[in-house]
Amino acid sequence: MSNTDHPEDDVRELSEAELAAIEEKYDEGAATRSVTPAFGKFLRYVALTFAIYHYLTAGFALPPDYWHMGWHLSGLFILTYSFYPLLKTKTSFDLNTGALRLGGVPYLDVILMTLGVMSALYLGFAWRGIPWLGVEEMTFRMGNPNGWDMLFGCILIVLVLDIARRTLGWILPLIICVFISYALFGPYFPGLLQHPGVKFNTFVSSMYFPQEGIFGVTLWVVSTIVFHFVLFGVIAQRTGLGQLFIDNATILAGRYTGGPAKVSVVSSAFFGTISGSSVANTVSTGALTIPNMKRLGYPGHFAGGVEAAASAGGQITPPIMGAAAFIMAEFLEVPYTTIVIAAIFPALLHYVGVFAVVHLMARRLGLKGLSKEALPQLRAVWGDSWANIVPLVGLLVVLFSGYTPYMSAFCGISLALIAGMSRVKTPASLIYAAAFIAFVLWKYQGGGFDLTMSAILIAGAVLATFNPQRRVTLNEMADTFETGVKYALAVGAASAAVGIVIGVINTTGVGFRIGFMVTQAASNLGTDLIWLFQFGTYELFTVEDLTLFISLVFIALACILMGAGVPTTALYIMLVSVAQPALAQLGISPIASHMFVLYYGVVAEITPPVCTSAYAAAAIANSNPFRTGISAFTLGLGKVVAPMAFVYAPVLLFVSSTGFDLWEFSYTAASCIAGVISLSAAVVGYWLAPMGTVFRILLAIAGLVFIAPSLQADLVALIIAAPAVISQIIKRRGANAPA
Repeated sequence: MSNTDHPEDDVRELSEAELAAIEEKYDEGAATRSVTPAFGKFLRYVALTFAIYHYLTAGFALPPDYWHMGWHLSGLFILTYSFYPLLKTKTSFDLNTGALRLGGVPYLDVILMTLGVMSALYLGFAWRGIPWLGVEEMTFRMGNPNGWDMLFGCILIVLVLDIARRTLGWILPLIICVFISYALFGPYFPGLLQHPGVKFNTFVSSMYFPQEGIFGVTLWVVSTIVFHFVLFGVIAQRTGLGQLFIDNATILAGRYTGGPAKVSVVSSAFFGTISGSSVANTVSTGALTIPNMKRLGYPGHFAGGVEAAASAGGQITPPIMGAAAFIMAEFLEVPYTTIVIAAIFPALLHYVGVFAVVHLMARRLGLKGLSKEALPQLRAVWGDSWANIVPLVGLLVVLFSGYTPYMSAFCGISLALIAGMSRVKTPASLIYAAAFIAFVLWKYQGGGFDLTMSAILIAGAVLATFNPQRRVTLNEMADTFETGVKYALAVGAASAAVGIVIGVINTTGVGFRIGFMVTQAASNLGTDLIWLFQFGTYELFTVEDLTLFISLVFIALACILMGAGVPTTALYIMLVSVAQPALAQLGISPIASHMFVLYYGVVAEITPPVCTSAYAAAAIANSNPFRTGISAFTLGLGKVVAPMAFVYAPVLLFVSSTGFDLWEFSYTAASCIAGVISLSAAVVGYWLAPMGTVFRILLAIAGLVFIAPSLQADLVALIIAAPAVISQIIKRRGANAPA
């Protein structure tokens, strides 16, 4: 493809094969190695077994953690070593059945796969001891590993890093290797970072045994919760929920100024409720919205930027929010619904920012909405697709009724299977609905579900069988399950590898050391700069205010810089372990500090030079990737400033420990929205009329000041913005005056 930004050039919708190629190129772990049909069938059975195991254990009962995570890791090893080559070259993904290969997979990978499975399952077999190998019970070996523990522990550490490298590239494993070096060679580090060092056998023990390290909270959350939601998203999209979102977004926003771009924003917000992947979101909704935006007259780089910025919001859009939110709930030891409630306003602020830029750009370019004929008909859309919303409603009802996230995912997946595969007109297919209804009645009998919940789920299952759409066949659903498993490989590998980082932080206390260094550096810089904000005896800001602000900027920059090529979930885990102590020392509430780090991790996805969502959008838009990344970043300014807002005003999170006050929330929210709209107008150079450079700078400064939640700051912001606002009103009146 040539790099062009002219909207009239090459405006066409891409085929499914072209979209799949784009997703493979830019999504972590989407490209997989070709294998022979026979070996492919074996891998299909492994993937289906993997998916069905997780699905059934979510609904019925989880085995002990060490077995559950061991089985999950075993599946990761088999599928990762089968699908991902040692090194990614132009030919490494092609089918090669030469010597030293099994079904197209090199024997080296088969050996590594086998060692990985053995090391993953050894812990389960050795938990109660293996007398004939001389292995004692686990309680006698904790912190004092024997030879077998050391052997399998070392193998597991190396292979976990290898599968993370194969699925995600070199950056994450290299960062983890730095942490490992820090643990083992502590005495050789300078100054405050110096520590006595961790003995090698102690290190392997802490990495290998449950509760911390590889078998710690991150792998537990991914194997117990995240995988199920990834699977639900893939199934729901396959059964038509994704298309229902796009159609409804088109009906809602398509007729207005810059219609297709607003459709992109709204559909991506909807899509974010079922998809945790920014790239998958970009490709799914961008396939339709980007060509429509270019036809309307948006430049290609801007059209791609809109889609990338809106899609990146999927990871911060309740209720699913990608994998990081589930891990956050475990870290904070709060119900997942608390995280969902806290994320509502920040996500809204992000989409307000994207929507404002899209609207103002459309006004500046004089772009109209879609014609009435081009819009889908509400009656036709819902008449055909109403049943696809049943699984999402069922999932949310169970989730917000206080049941575990994995039980809600089990119910959501079950209802999605019924909506896709059970039809009243095909009696044999009602077995899926009957099985789920039997499950609900069994849970009701045992006291697991109350009468109301049981009635809702049974009604949902019955309703879904009346779905007027074509029935999904068993083979098609098996393909969907297999796709869901492939999507989960990268996040599974990342979660296992990042467990090493948590283990190192727990054993060395490096988080508190770095936190102290950050606050100390910020305090010194604040003391040096305080004179800029002193006017005689009057201080605009105190040293404490400057220390907090500089610390936040340091941590935000670290998030964005480290986020280059690191998945959001892995980045969040690493940074929150380091940043949390620093932010806690500054008096920031735990939920605000965790959300702060998560948001800047997501910002990294649309920040050049490494911004995979924007590059995927650029491939669809046939535009310059770097310019598309710049557009995505400027469009995502709401997401850039939102974390600062809720750190200074935790009331925006609803559930912060500082409490909730309706008046304070309303005032602070209005101030933040004013700030985001001011920034949007500055980015576009248009509000009521075209805007000059000086006025754009004034509005940008005013927008940043608006974010600070105080009446004093808002008055300053209004004074700064006043010249730009007055000039815009005068220009608008002049343009509307009769000739």
